[in-house]
Amino acid sequence: MYQFFVEPRQIQGNKVIITGGDVNHIKNVLRMKPGEEISISNGMDGKEYRCGIEELGEEEIVCELRFIKEEGVELPSKIYLFQGLPKADKMELIIQKAVELGVYEIIPVACKRAVVKLDEKKAKNKITRWQGIAQAAAKQSRRGIIPKVKEVMSFNEAANYSKCADVRMIPYELAEDIEKTRALIGGLKPGEDIAIFIGPEGGFAGEEVETAIKEGMEPITLGRRILRTETAGMAVLSIIMYHLER
Repeated sequence: MYQFFVEPRQIQGNKVIITGGDVNHIKNVLRMKPGEEISISNGMDGKEYRCGIEELGEEEIVCELRFIKEEGVELPSKIYLFQGLPKADKMELIIQKAVELGVYEIIPVACKRAVVKLDEKKAKNKITRWQGIAQAAAKQSRRGIIPKVKEVMSFNEAANYSKCADVRMIPYELAEDIEKTRALIGGLKPGEDIAIFIGPEGGFAGEEVETAIKEGMEPITLGRRILRTETAGMAVLSIIMYHLER
């Protein structure tokens, strides 16, 4: 079943109005017909609105609300991924997979050792593209929300922003004691907000790790092998998703 996102205002009683680019996609790409069923999310409450197509107009599609599935697909905790800016188009892959794995928000971080340097104009364009990738991944994985891709932050800004989380961890290649990692992740409770910091290709600078520890983050190890930046976040998210999944 296909899923689409609408604004809350587009859900009007027992009617749901679809507008924008999805109109062409439903009519001319998917070639759907009246009576066929689709899934709708408003991107906020995590609920699934199951609807039947009623009218296929030129600028809007009118659907009849059949029932609401209250129990959504979201994890019981909000996970914030603080990702050091990687090279090339790796960020696109990271965003796509992070959304599939249940992340709540993605924060690009301009770390000291990051090769990529974005000026204000480039950063704005990147965020727009990255948000589009997050939306497409949310549709594909039937998420109840569209995870937000925030503006690029410095490491210090990111560390300060992460204080909203109950548990904060920073995988670090010099960290030891895998049992500590197991205990920290194994002790996560539903409802706790979780922040994960992942370094760029060159890893975190020593002063960044010192700042993280000073700010109360827990340095953890992901094992004896060095993981690429596009692998490390996915590894942590996968473990946390498995632990929290209901």
